[in-house]
Amino acid sequence: MSSPAPARPRPEHVPGDLLAAYLPGSFFHRSPRGTLLADGVHTVVPGGPDGPGGPGDAAAATLAAVAEAGHPDPVVVGAIGFAPDAPRSLLVPALVRRAEPGAGPGRPVRVPEPPGGPWSVHHVPDPQEYADGVRQALDLIDAGGLEKVVLARALELTSQAPVSVPNLLTRLVLADPGAYAFAADVTEPGDPALRTLVGASPELLVSREGDTVVANPLAGSTPRSDDEDENEARVAALRVSAKDRAEHALVADQVVAVLREFCTEVDAPAEPEVIGTQTMWHLSSRITGRLADPSMSALHLAHALHPTPAVCGVPLPAARDAIRGIEPSDRGYYSGMTGWVDADGDGEWVLAIRSAEVCDRTVRLFAGAGVVAGSDPESEVAETRAKFRTMLRAIAVEAVA
Repeated sequence: MSSPAPARPRPEHVPGDLLAAYLPGSFFHRSPRGTLLADGVHTVVPGGPDGPGGPGDAAAATLAAVAEAGHPDPVVVGAIGFAPDAPRSLLVPALVRRAEPGAGPGRPVRVPEPPGGPWSVHHVPDPQEYADGVRQALDLIDAGGLEKVVLARALELTSQAPVSVPNLLTRLVLADPGAYAFAADVTEPGDPALRTLVGASPELLVSREGDTVVANPLAGSTPRSDDEDENEARVAALRVSAKDRAEHALVADQVVAVLREFCTEVDAPAEPEVIGTQTMWHLSSRITGRLADPSMSALHLAHALHPTPAVCGVPLPAARDAIRGIEPSDRGYYSGMTGWVDADGDGEWVLAIRSAEVCDRTVRLFAGAGVVAGSDPESEVAETRAKFRTMLRAIAVEAVA
């Protein structure tokens, strides 16, 4: 008979110290729930074809095995790409350190120097080609069978010097303390060049704590202005925008429908609220549920929800086909998910948006916009331009088209 698992260590650190301790190759996750920093590799979660439980089953089996072997704090951390056949990077780290929210300032964290530069910038595709892609999507919507599709475009930036991921992560954290900041090693096996997924997402895919489940989909957006009067006007317009409210309802309704499969009760607001980031305003719905089956971990729930219509579309198969047919490059980890899950099934997974993949001197970042009936191609270009600003400001690159 196996001995009981040791008690989970209580946080002994403060957020600033964990941010300062981050090194390339570590895993970092900061949210309103707390900060987690993980180092080293104890066990890699096996990949391969997924069963009905997807990566949640593989993570649960791995966690059970390492707990049985005496690991004092088994947690799976990492990232999963957007497409069904996308790569994923999940592992049990050798060391995990945590800090509770509001645990004290720790050492002062100052804004570091920009992470690289000077920069050259390449658009994939260029803005006009992206607008043409939006027109293709609108033709598909008009033809029937597709209600919404999220189309993304990329910027590939090259620095004259290697990019400092710790500097980039710190600048993201300090720029928007309310965001879900993350950094995950997504290096392909056998590749000697370290590749890091880093970002500051505004969107919680799902969290689980005990039997409490929370999801917070965002859909329907408008760029933030530097003028406060203009901001008030934009927020007011977003609240009543028929196009944005319809887009948001597609996402929120789908999240509610999925959670009802796993929860005894689901509570969703009757009306979305407007939340702001440093660069955008979003329609937001905080959806909560009471979990029915304790074996359903946070990663099981994330796999069931992903991809939501906030990053893919409705209906899902048609939206995936449209993305494959219109977008000129593979998204990789962009609009996938990153987070953690522990041996109890608790955890937190966020959408990998407002993010970039960094490798040596290159930074590849994406931004997307939801296309529905009534979308304007030039407005969608402007929305992606605004969403790029989160990463571009952290990189210290002037606005690009």
